[in-house]
Amino acid sequence: MQDSTVAVLGQTNFTPLDWGIVLVYLSISLVIGLFVRKYVVDMTNYIGAGRAIGTCLGIATMTGTEMGLVTVMYSAQKGFTGGFAAFHIALVAGIVTFLVGISGFIVAKLRDTEVLTIPEYYEKRFDRKTRVLGGIMLALGGILNMGLFLKVGSIFIVGVTGLSAQGWALPLVMTTLLILVLVYTTLGGMFSVVVTDYIQFVVLSVGLLVATALAIQFIGWDNLFNTVAAEMGPAGFDPFAAEGNFGLEYVLWMAFTAGLVSCAIWPTAVARALAAKDSQTVRKQYMFSSISFMVRFLVPNFLGIAAFVYIASQAPELKAAFFPAAGGEAVNNLYAMPILLGRMIPAGLLGLISAAMIAAFMSTHDSYLLAWSSVITQDIIAPLRREDMSAAARIKCTRIAIVAIGVYILYWGLAYKGRDDIWDYMAVTGAIYFTGSFAVLVGGLYWKRASSTGAFMALLSGIFAITGLGPVQEMLGWNVSGERIGLMTVLFSMIVMVVGSLLFPDRAESTQALQETNLYRQTAEEV
Repeated sequence: MQDSTVAVLGQTNFTPLDWGIVLVYLSISLVIGLFVRKYVVDMTNYIGAGRAIGTCLGIATMTGTEMGLVTVMYSAQKGFTGGFAAFHIALVAGIVTFLVGISGFIVAKLRDTEVLTIPEYYEKRFDRKTRVLGGIMLALGGILNMGLFLKVGSIFIVGVTGLSAQGWALPLVMTTLLILVLVYTTLGGMFSVVVTDYIQFVVLSVGLLVATALAIQFIGWDNLFNTVAAEMGPAGFDPFAAEGNFGLEYVLWMAFTAGLVSCAIWPTAVARALAAKDSQTVRKQYMFSSISFMVRFLVPNFLGIAAFVYIASQAPELKAAFFPAAGGEAVNNLYAMPILLGRMIPAGLLGLISAAMIAAFMSTHDSYLLAWSSVITQDIIAPLRREDMSAAARIKCTRIAIVAIGVYILYWGLAYKGRDDIWDYMAVTGAIYFTGSFAVLVGGLYWKRASSTGAFMALLSGIFAITGLGPVQEMLGWNVSGERIGLMTVLFSMIVMVVGSLLFPDRAESTQALQETNLYRQTAEEV
């Protein structure tokens, strides 16, 4: 990197006062993790918070998790590259979440089953091998999905603090943040997640609103629209524009992923439904959360647009770095939004908003680490053991899995060199799990003839989604968009579920025996 670029990226208002504010906040989060440790006595408390989450707390903690720093970063990246046309992602997310809340589609029926995880439902409805496979597919897709979270969150920190050009800064920040998250997540489990998410929901909401207001004042309202129109043309406003970055297939893919999957199938969101008091609470939680599901995309989209306009119209030195002449290497556009914040927000306030963003980072990581590690314990290891695992053994196993996943995301964040937009990378990797899971959940919850063989085959079908990743396509010599691969995988999994169930139906006596066994097990656990 040239010296001129290093100097440009290092210009920021971040001061020692801001560092102090951030460090105090991180210390508070660690104390919370240590304090709530005494409430963890079994797996229901560790991964379900005792199933005592009400409507208001459920809304706050689900928003705190789903509006993490990675959400802010990838949504800002979409705003930076797609302009106001990226707002369609926020719109479909809000509408679909509201419809799920009204109807209770998937989530209400799932809560009524009294399961702790989605793969647990697979065994309750089908059989144990379906549960184990479901756990493997969920863990594979989910861990791959969060593989870049740590790196993206750390990019924000080094960008806003002016350390972007320092080679040592990114891996150091990644390692430090990971250690902090691992400590309080392994200690407090879901209690730690819920308490910290509530605090972070408040801090983050205020921080994003302040940042938005400052961006409008700093750049100018009219300049935002005029620059996008001049630089992007109609594609900056219309997601269906032929020359744009989106199109009909992409919008449909977003309605499914950012809408239905994010709220009704993705485990970190569904965990809040499963931890709710009852299915009626779940419905209310989702109806009200629809606003926050829309805002979590909308506000970061806007900040990404503001970063694009600032760089394109008011900072020629940054424009040369982000949009170099032919043959030049462009700075990663993930740095655009944090650089904007570092330049426009005054010292002191910058530390508060940065603390809010780091809060978002931590709230996402704690929930995701807990979700995938609990799946590994509850749905892969425990079902494969001949002897039942004690509560202490399950908690210990979950904590070991949390640390192992943490080590992996540190490695993957440093090693992965793909050029996919972060959101598109997440949609494709997540599809390994949720395309098959959607078919199995809908079939299991709403179709009596759904069979265990059909479910098993549908779950396996999701692996086809990995061909939507850029590096995989390069290896295969393909050139098919990720959204097309995703939509095709959804349709394929549903067809496989139906055909497999019709060709290989479960025997009536086997189904009845399985249901009686599951009912006995559930009754014994309650006693």
